[in-house]
Order: sequence, then structure tokens, then C-alpha cells
Amino acid sequence: MKEEWFRRLWIFIVLWVFLTSYSWAGEVVTKDVRLWAKKAIEEEKALRPIEGRNTVAVLYFQNKTGKSELDPLQKGLVLMLITDLSTVKGLQIVERVRLQALMEEMGFGVSGLVESHTAPRVGRLLGAQWLIGGEIAVGSLQIQSNLLDVQGQKIIGQPLAKGELTDLFRIEKNLLLDIIKLLKIEVTPREQAELRRPCSTNMKALVALFKGIEASDRGNYEKAAEFYESALKEDPNICVARGAFQELINLRLITAKKRSRELLNSLRDRSSITDQLFPEDSIKRERIPTTIPPEKVRTYYP
Repeated sequence: MKEEWFRRLWIFIVLWVFLTSYSWAGEVVTKDVRLWAKKAIEEEKALRPIEGRNTVAVLYFQNKTGKSELDPLQKGLVLMLITDLSTVKGLQIVERVRLQALMEEMGFGVSGLVESHTAPRVGRLLGAQWLIGGEIAVGSLQIQSNLLDVQGQKIIGQPLAKGELTDLFRIEKNLLLDIIKLLKIEVTPREQAELRRPCSTNMKALVALFKGIEASDRGNYEKAAEFYESALKEDPNICVARGAFQELINLRLITAKKRSRELLNSLRDRSSITDQLFPEDSIKRERIPTTIPPEKVRTYYP
């Protein structure tokens, strides 16, 4: 009897861990997210003043270098910043897929999101207290970020980080820590050390990941899976890619049989044992309600 009780408790714990680990919004812009964006715009006039404190949305960065090969950084920087900021205690981070769905619904390109007259509106629709955006400038890689107080419609800081493209992970970390300082969020030395851990130091892996995100946003899920595979082959420990790849399988947007057996085995080894317990009922991403209080909006990454 006692053994049976422990067995049930163990299964419950495993299921709870698995469910919470996949309650993140992921990287696929689903029908539910698009419906949310449509409804948010339709009900824009009825929006109340922003109630969710310490809620941050990160906008896409504008590539002003004239170099198309740097376009993947526009969403890539957002991905890196969101991944890091989501670990900071006291901050609530708006999911990237909501921003993407809103951009599509409003008919904006990357540049339209950061225009002075549209950024505050986007912030209100996303329920964000603060907006982070900026641009990628010419010369050595320069990333200028703007931190906007949505309610007051004023910029409270413009951190700048620069360096060579191969040092992208260091540039992003410098930008991240400056943003945290501007937000007046205190982090312990231990937390700061954790925040300095890079998504990856392998530039090929990072670019492949960024291209996978772009392909996924365009609905080309097979191509996205190929890019995620490439990223994981370059760096098996790169952030986000493994979860994003698994999400495509869970949502049945790609055929697992076509994928690399080695990678699938790796995913299986790192996933919850509930995959083996209930193979026919794999847990899919949690559906996002069409309305959600700003204080509940947060991104979780594996």
C-alpha cells in the first residue's frame, strides 16, 4: 500500500514538472495567439490603464546597417534578451509570439513597431509597463537600445553595447545588465553570474537558431526544424532550440520520422519520463486564453 502511494506521488510530481515546463508560450504563433491579437486590437478602446507592474515587452531591433546578413539579429536579440530577462525575479516578460501576432495583425514590419507614435500603442496592447527596442547600427556591431516607460511615454534610458559580431553573446549580456540597472532591479552576484551565462558562444549555432525562429514565424515549420537541428549540431546546449524543436513535434507541425534519429533520441533522453509513460498522449503546449491579465503574462523557457 505504501509503495503504491509513493508510486502515485512520483507520477504526480513528474506530470507536474512536465506540465509546468511546457506552459511557456513557445516559438510557434498559433491560432490562439492570433485570435488574442485580433481581439486585443478590436477592444483597444476599452483597454484600462496598464495595471501589470514590472511587465516588460521586447520589440524587434531594426537593422540599420544595410547588411541583409544581419537581419536574423532583429529577432535573435529579442530571443536572447527575453530568455535572460525571464529569469530575473520581479520581472514579467511578454511572450515574443504575442508581439509577432500583434505585428502581423497591425500590418507592421519590424520598423513600424519602433516608430515613436506606434511604440506606446503596442506597449498598451501588450499590457507592458516598459518597452525595450532599438537598432543595430553600422561600424563594428553597435546595438542601441531604447527603454520606454509606456504609461509616461518617455524614454528612461538608451544603453549602448558594441563589439565584433563574433562577440554577439557578450554584447547582448552588456546590454542586458544595463537594462536591468535602468529598471532598478537588484540582482545578487550569484544571479548576475547566472545571467552572464551565454545562450551560446557559437555564432553559427546562434544564426541557425535565429533563422529557425524566422522560418517558424513564416509558417515554414520543416525549414524551422532544419535550422533548429543545425543549431543543436553546432551547439547541443544552445538555449531555446531544443524546446522549440520539441514544440514543433508536440504540435504535430513536423513529422518526427523525417528528423534525425540521433537528435530525437537526445530529445527523448532529456524529456520527462511521462513521454514513456503516456506516449500516445504527449503533452501539448498550453492554450492561451483570448484575454489574460497583464500581471499573468510571462514567458517560460526550458
